[in-house]
Order: sequence, then C-alpha cells, then structure tokens
Amino acid sequence: MYEVVEKVAEVDDFMRLRQITGLTPRPREAAVKGLPRSLFGVCVMMQETCVGMGRVVGDGALNFEIVDVAVDPAHQGRGLGRKVMESIMAYLQREAPDGAYITLMADVPELYARFGFKLTRPGSEGMYIVKGR
Repeated sequence: MYEVVEKVAEVDDFMRLRQITGLTPRPREAAVKGLPRSLFGVCVMMQETCVGMGRVVGDGALNFEIVDVAVDPAHQGRGLGRKVMESIMAYLQREAPDGAYITLMADVPELYARFGFKLTRPGSEGMYIVKGR
C-alpha cells in the first residue's frame, strides 16, 4: 500500500503537506530554490501521491539538520512518521561522519526520542529567527 522512496518531495507536495499538517507556511519561491539543495529526502508514496515526507539539510559533513517531517493527517497513526525517520537515520548512518552534529526542531519529541535524540536543555538552548517577521 505504502512505498518509501528516497527522493525530495516535489514543491506541490511539500507545500500541501506543510499546510495540511499545520507546519509553518513557507514561501513557494523559497521551496523552489531550496528543495533541490537538500542533502537527502524521503517520501512515503501511496500510488502516485506523496503522503509523508522528510528531508536532511546541512553541509554534508559537520552539520546535518532533519527538517520537514510531515505525514498527511488522513494517513497518521500507521507508523509512517517512523518510516520517514528510519529512512533518514539510515542515510545519516551511511553519510554522517563520527562527530557530526545532527539536529532538529521537535514538534513531536516522542517520535525523535525513539531514535536517540535528546533535548538540549540545560546544556544549551535552541534558538531561531524568521527573516521578515
């Protein structure tokens, strides 16, 4: 029924999945420019439709960031988020050298904790800025 494919989501799928899952909207023109610059991408396909996605961005050696992990609400609860993360973690196991920093912003900490991720507090504090806001 579902097929996990190592590829970056198409722009339309990226925009749709972010919108229907409640992730912060991203400018389409930025997605067009940014998605091809991903280090790695994964899509969960149901026939011709991308129902789940995730990406890895960074410099490919020192820093890797897991971003845009999203599963269509109509397909949640079926382990698809886990499948996305398993694919991402397999990529990182192959490609990230020892000592590399692998980070993410956890909106569902329980999912990421299963893969060994820990909160940075109290040792450090995550921060961000959104240009133009």
